[in-house]
This record gives sequence, structure tokens and C-alpha cells, in this order.
Amino acid sequence: MKNMNRWMILPSITIPLIASALTACGGKDARAVEMATNELSMNTTLNTEGMDTITLGAGCFWCVEAVFVELKGVRSVTSGYMGGHVKNPSYREVCNGTTGHAEVAQLVYDPKVISLPEILEVFWQTHDPTTLNRQGADVGTQYRSAIFYHNEEQRSTAEEYKKKLDASGAFRGPLVTEIAAASTFYAAEDYHQNYYALNGEQGYCQMVIRPKLDKFRKVFADKLK
Repeated sequence: MKNMNRWMILPSITIPLIASALTACGGKDARAVEMATNELSMNTTLNTEGMDTITLGAGCFWCVEAVFVELKGVRSVTSGYMGGHVKNPSYREVCNGTTGHAEVAQLVYDPKVISLPEILEVFWQTHDPTTLNRQGADVGTQYRSAIFYHNEEQRSTAEEYKKKLDASGAFRGPLVTEIAAASTFYAAEDYHQNYYALNGEQGYCQMVIRPKLDKFRKVFADKLK
């Protein structure tokens, strides 16, 4: 299954993988994540000077972009690559797993409308942070769970949140999410931007992204634009 093309996933294996990927949106996991979010939100200083930026990796960037673009307070979401050692990597190179980059979504958001803990709550609940270098049928270091922070406050918030979730036993195993300083961000090729909005009938969108979005919209209805 290594480096399996998204558009070649067979329905027979996709359905159980989708169910597994979405388990973090309900039950014990959701309650623990929400409690940690509420506590951290109370202690997060708002940046009144303008927008903030955070870069997140949670598997396929088509999925991540489709989720976060719907949140109130998120001004823009750009799919791209971060965390590698090759300059100006192409999608093909990143998919080969040789550049060290993760597929990421870079968010520009208004902290007066949505706090970083609220963004991280959505992040934790819309992917499986316990699977190393894998989300569902997408396998490889490019699909790793990652938070690339842009300042020290983001770093401390992310690390504290991760620690609380591990201590709470919210997930079935320890969180393997990488927390690292943001490095050079390379925007992905144009055809990856707004991918779900422009290609909603494509197989991967229908089998993987749409079920995740439907679940996300129910759980976070009060945070949608």
C-alpha cells in the first residue's frame, strides 16, 4: 500500500478506512479534545494587530484544505509542502517520499474570531494523530501528522494541547504528531488549490473527502462560515 495513488483506492478497502479515520469526531475522543480546547482558549492571548498563520499536516492536503476553508475566521488556506530538504519540490517528488516534505495546508486566520486552540481542536478531530506517516490508505512521510508553528506562543500551545490529550487517553494510542518550527513553505501546483471545490465528483473526493466533510460539518456546525 506504500505510496498508493489516491485515485486508485478500491471501494472495498476505502469504507473501513474512512470509518477508522473519522472515529476521533465522536465519543470519548471528542469530549476530551473539547475540554482541552476550552481550557487552552481561556489562556491564549489574542493578536490584535492582525492575522496569524499556522501550517498543519494531517494527511492529504486536499482533505485538510476542504475542512479548514469552511471555518469562520479562517481567511485563506493554501495547500503546499513544508519540512523537507529539497528546494521547490514538485508534487511528484513529494509523493515519492524523497524530499522530506509533508503535505500541508497553510492557514491565515483572524485570532479575534477563532483562537489557535479552536483550530487545533478541528485539527485533532479530523484526522488520526496516532498513525505514524499514514492517514487511511495514504502512506508515507509526506502524510505525517504535523503542526508547524510560526511563533513561540503557537509552539507552547500545541505542545501543551498534545500533552493534555495524551494524558487524557482521548485516543487509542499516543499522539505521534510532529511539532516543529515552520520552515520554507512551497505552495503546491495550481491544480491542487481548492481541489475539492473544483473536483467534488472525482473518486477520491467522493469516497474520502466528502464523508469526512459531512462528519466535520455536523460536529462543528457552530464554527462554520
